[in-house]
Amino acid sequence: MLAFLWGLIGMNAQEREKIDGLAVVVGKNIVLDADIDKFKKEMQLQSEEKIEIKDCEILEEIMTQKLLAHHAVVDSIEVSDAEVNGEVERNISYFKQQLGSIEKVLELYGFNDEEDLRTELTGIQREQLLIQRERASITEEIDVTPEEVRTYFKNLEQANELPEFSTQIELAQIVRILKPSEAETERVISKLNTIKKDIENGFSFRLKAIMNSDDPSVSSSGPGGGGKYTITRESGFIREFKEVAFSLDEGDVSDPFESGFGFHIVQVEKIRGQERDVRHILIQPKIKSEELRASLDELSAVREEILSGKISFEEAVIKYSEDKETVNNKGLIMNPQTNDTRFDLTRMDPNLYNRVSNLKSEEITQPFYEEIRGGEKMHKLIMVKSRVASHIASFTKDYEKIQQLTLQKKRKEALEKWAQDKIFDTYIKINDHYKGCDFEKNWLKKK
Repeated sequence: MLAFLWGLIGMNAQEREKIDGLAVVVGKNIVLDADIDKFKKEMQLQSEEKIEIKDCEILEEIMTQKLLAHHAVVDSIEVSDAEVNGEVERNISYFKQQLGSIEKVLELYGFNDEEDLRTELTGIQREQLLIQRERASITEEIDVTPEEVRTYFKNLEQANELPEFSTQIELAQIVRILKPSEAETERVISKLNTIKKDIENGFSFRLKAIMNSDDPSVSSSGPGGGGKYTITRESGFIREFKEVAFSLDEGDVSDPFESGFGFHIVQVEKIRGQERDVRHILIQPKIKSEELRASLDELSAVREEILSGKISFEEAVIKYSEDKETVNNKGLIMNPQTNDTRFDLTRMDPNLYNRVSNLKSEEITQPFYEEIRGGEKMHKLIMVKSRVASHIASFTKDYEKIQQLTLQKKRKEALEKWAQDKIFDTYIKINDHYKGCDFEKNWLKKK
């Protein structure tokens, strides 16, 4: 949620300047009193009101971000529309997952419809990417030597401030993909072909979508309502969808085609330059309960083979697993946040945490069902490959972590120095109300 809050800071700032108190101007970026209030409420919400942060601290953090954003533009940092749109889609998917529906997201954050939300997020994400790239350009060549790591560790040790590392685990998986029968696939394609003929004979695509589509947005009032979307080639839609949509002329209805979500038909309603208004119907093939049961029984049998010693987990991965990303890596699951195989137990996805938190090394979950974004359905077994209990940092055991902490400190110091230097090269106007703040940086440009 914090990333979303950051985006809210400064949104429509120029339009609200006349009705909200102006706190700060950094370059061409405006910060309002309302922005500080939003940030404060979000931080209190995240900490369950356990952390009290002063307005001056919040303002300084915001100003630092705005300083980075301003100089990203000055330094001609580039961000593509495709990257921005991809981030917008990921954020919206995350909000939907957390709150349950797009309607709840709109209600919580006060947007009229999904289009308004997407418009705001587009500006938000563009600024965030600019900030990230400007920060990276400042710190990308910074590195640390083994001696700097040792010195940092010794200083923490002498100050009795060594960190405590939480429990970490490595996980491996065996995945069986659940696929519909040929008969079910043929049924879905036949149904879509019938719907296509009805539409070509004058039936309403919108009503057909509402009656038949498995797209969860079909009943909403925003994008996706009635199966309708406005897209460009850079929109964050799946490749198969865009390829078909941009191969059609205005008014055409596609043949059924497959994606990871299921089977679709698409109609192009309107072409406006690079934009297209399209409607689509999605139908996901069903998997019968007896097929689900058979797959689950099969994976249970694999588990028994492993537990009885007839086959190792690694051998079972090669023999049975259908997951392309892990099958050639002994089933090891990569942590998407760190790009390594270790997971911090306290920062794990709640669903995964509930399955593995009480397992010891080499223990295996019961087989379970999972459905991922894109509609792919599967049964899984997960083994805890290794487990390191929470402990006070050790130089030898935790060298890589200490190295990262040292690097973070050095990069932070470089960013602080950069900001102090850039403050003098940047137009900054601070409202008198905040000039009494005890800022860490020299925002008031005092000699």
